[in-house]
Amino acid sequence: MIIDTHTHLDHKKFIDDVDEVIKRAKEAGVGCFVIPGADPKDLARAQQLSQKYKSVYYAAGVHPYDMDSFDEKLIAKHLQDPKCVAVGECGLDYYRLPKDEKEREEIKKRQKEIFEKQLLMAKEFDKPVIVHIREASADAKELLQRYSLPKGGVLHCYNASPLLLDLAQKGFYFGIGGVVTFKNAKKLVEILPKIPIEKIVLETDAPYLTPEPYRGKRNEPAFTVYVAKKVADILGKSYDEVCSVTTQNAKRLFGLGCEV
Repeated sequence: MIIDTHTHLDHKKFIDDVDEVIKRAKEAGVGCFVIPGADPKDLARAQQLSQKYKSVYYAAGVHPYDMDSFDEKLIAKHLQDPKCVAVGECGLDYYRLPKDEKEREEIKKRQKEIFEKQLLMAKEFDKPVIVHIREASADAKELLQRYSLPKGGVLHCYNASPLLLDLAQKGFYFGIGGVVTFKNAKKLVEILPKIPIEKIVLETDAPYLTPEPYRGKRNEPAFTVYVAKKVADILGKSYDEVCSVTTQNAKRLFGLGCEV
């Protein structure tokens, strides 16, 4: 079995056919799913899906792009749900910062404040974090080390930064998704063997970042198999071994009750 540790099944692009999407995934061998919380307004939908399907879990948090929607009370309420297994996705994203230096620094400061609040919630509720990092590796690492989370977390869509590698010793896993199949993913392909396989989990980030050979189409959890095949090829492991180890990793990280 494969676990898709990061799939936005609550996204509007899945509104009309989420049941079929989950069915196709299970037929492909993807038997368990974690929906990250990117925007608090979608948490009710994620919770509903987790209640409908034993194999679906979710997380509660806010993406740095949606930081103005941060609602601590709402997130805390969801973190008390047994099917809510993590805080996030939260983190830092400096990719779209404005050119004005003062504005840039203000947004960075605000992102850090919201990220820190969610790290504190992870400690309070004893949950791992799902971390989004884009062009902010140094700042994100500093905060993750400062708060020393007992349950660790996952670096979602790991950005191939060598600076983050030693977080594997701090309880963090590395989320590998469709990007690894892209022709321009040279850095990720080169650094992947440096990550202990016991610290790798698989993800799609569906409906985004569709892997080859379906790039350009809507991504969905069934396509996690292509990520697993590419990871197996890069590491020189069998497909079955990659599926088995990454599934155990995901279960350990999130405390999932999926049957293997």
